[in-house]
Amino acid sequence: MLRFSPYKCCISLTMKPSPALSKMSFSRFASFLYLLSFVLLLQTVVGVDPLFHFCSSSEKFIDNGPYETNLNKLMGYLYLAAPPTGFGKGSVGQNHDQVNGLALCRGDVSNTDCKDCITEASTEIRKLCPDNKAAIVWYDHCLLKYSNMNFFGQVDYQNRFYMWNLNNVSYPTSFNQKTKELLSHLAQQGFVNQKMYAVGELELEESKKLYGLTQCTRDLSSSDCKKCLDDAISELPSCCDGKEGGRVVGGSCNIRYEIYPFLVNS
Repeated sequence: MLRFSPYKCCISLTMKPSPALSKMSFSRFASFLYLLSFVLLLQTVVGVDPLFHFCSSSEKFIDNGPYETNLNKLMGYLYLAAPPTGFGKGSVGQNHDQVNGLALCRGDVSNTDCKDCITEASTEIRKLCPDNKAAIVWYDHCLLKYSNMNFFGQVDYQNRFYMWNLNNVSYPTSFNQKTKELLSHLAQQGFVNQKMYAVGELELEESKKLYGLTQCTRDLSSSDCKKCLDDAISELPSCCDGKEGGRVVGGSCNIRYEIYPFLVNS
């Protein structure tokens, strides 16, 4: 089995300081009904380990306070909004209690798998980052991101990690060139289509093939999507030089290449 190792760049979400939230009373009954419905959804999902995650390092929210209530509502909204198209974004609350978030599913996964991944991500991120006002979690099939800052339409260059195949190719120079050629072509295709997603393949030596994927979160403009993908491609020599497979995964876009088919319908 091909193994991947994450390169932990240890960069957390950068956020502006905000006043501490004060406790306020609200309906226990309404909260109970909401949490009960969401828990029932979570029970249908089989646990899968995330690829990686980041938690905000400084700002925390108060347990059972307004921010947590808004975060719960946002998670429920993204669960419903994202699967039909593979992407959803929204904001809940006002002022210091506002939570902004998005969910993105890989372009080839079904609505059901998208929904399952978002549900898993929603419950897992609360365990990994229990009181953090901002967090990101990545799975093979989806990304979930939220923050008290409005990040929509801004390229996230800070939150990024790498994965690479432990096996080296026997012809690294030409292989690296082919990898850049394929991913650059897919970046060019991806940023101009509505889903901001592209996949493709390229012939290699000895009847082998190279498979690639590029994808952006759809809150970005097409030009910012292209910038994000180009920047990710430029990182390949730092993580994946001469490797049989690799990924550069960020909060706004990701790229991947392999020497085997890795899409659901491959």
